[in-house]
Amino acid sequence: MFDRKKHWGNVYQEKSPSDVSWYQKEPKLSLELIRCTQVASNEAIIDVGGGASVLVDHLCKECFTNLAVLDISENAIASAKKRLGDSAKSIEWFESDITQFDAPQKFSLWHDRALFHFLTDPSDRKSYVKALKNALRPEGHLIIATFAIGGPEKCSGLEIVQYDSEKMIAELGDNFELVEERNEVHITPANKEQKFIFFRFLKVPKNRYT
Repeated sequence: MFDRKKHWGNVYQEKSPSDVSWYQKEPKLSLELIRCTQVASNEAIIDVGGGASVLVDHLCKECFTNLAVLDISENAIASAKKRLGDSAKSIEWFESDITQFDAPQKFSLWHDRALFHFLTDPSDRKSYVKALKNALRPEGHLIIATFAIGGPEKCSGLEIVQYDSEKMIAELGDNFELVEERNEVHITPANKEQKFIFFRFLKVPKNRYT
């Protein structure tokens, strides 16, 4: 049986955070979409599958004060904490498999770049969506990025699922209203192109329009 925690622990043990294919020196599109939500600087934001991403560094610089990062890999979190130094103390860290995450608080914004597309088992995707709905406050914002149709079929030696808006809406259900979508071609540290698609959703009551 595949051990997700062991796999990602090994990835971050064997590679520098700046060598993994999803590494971004500056997460420009994520930051732009977060600004578009107009969440206040003291509202709770969580970066799921954040790993050793520098998104949290940039959010600190932009004076966001209520930040959390979730990752399954202890090594990824340790790497991020070391990089951030004293700033890491003001961030909440969750070492957890997203499919088993029970949020201790409500978040105003949930950000996920390149975690969801690794969930190839429908039951894992249902657990993810359950965790998301539980964690996100009413009228909260969801920013989720995956490989796009025509993008990579595998990553880190694992199968992935490609998405377009129709597929993503079907997975999330009627609690989420699509606000916008953006395409991005990510250039990996190995100088390869990866097609990503970013979605921005608003959490809304079920059957809002009936």
